[in-house]
Amino acid sequence: MNFSYKHLLDNNFNPDSRVWVYQCNRLFNIDEALSIDEMLKEFISKWDSHGTPVKGAAYLLFGKFIILMADETATAVGGCSTDSSVRLIKDIEQRFGVNMFDRTSLAFIIKDKVQLLPLSQLQYAFDNGFIDRYTLYFNNLVQTKDDLENKWIVPVKDSWLVNKISLTKSVL
Repeated sequence: MNFSYKHLLDNNFNPDSRVWVYQCNRLFNIDEALSIDEMLKEFISKWDSHGTPVKGAAYLLFGKFIILMADETATAVGGCSTDSSVRLIKDIEQRFGVNMFDRTSLAFIIKDKVQLLPLSQLQYAFDNGFIDRYTLYFNNLVQTKDDLENKWIVPVKDSWLVNKISLTKSVL
């Protein structure tokens, strides 16, 4: 699988544009992905903050991640506009029978695929060689476009996960 994505992001957005990453608990099939793409386009076309259009973008990447982006140099995103984006993701959850809000499920690139691992199994996976310090991890905590471009897919050793792994059985 090709994991390049930066070329897909709109270059007309400020590097400090806000980003929200939602990870699905499974891969969307092609029909679902096409439907979601339409839902995202419709949402972005109507996204506003207190009546002012939000300069927004939405992406479905690698069949598993929905990314919303808002350039707040144009319009600040308030609570109501953030709530509307959460409603969109909840609608996707309900329509397709998926979970998009599980923050304890970690995504890695393993054998050229996006693989999920429960946070509770992180140490076990590390101790048994399923992941190592160079395994690429999707850091869904990124908050800006710049972070999305430079800190979203990073080796475990460069992520917050390094603080969750005990070195007693292995060397990071």
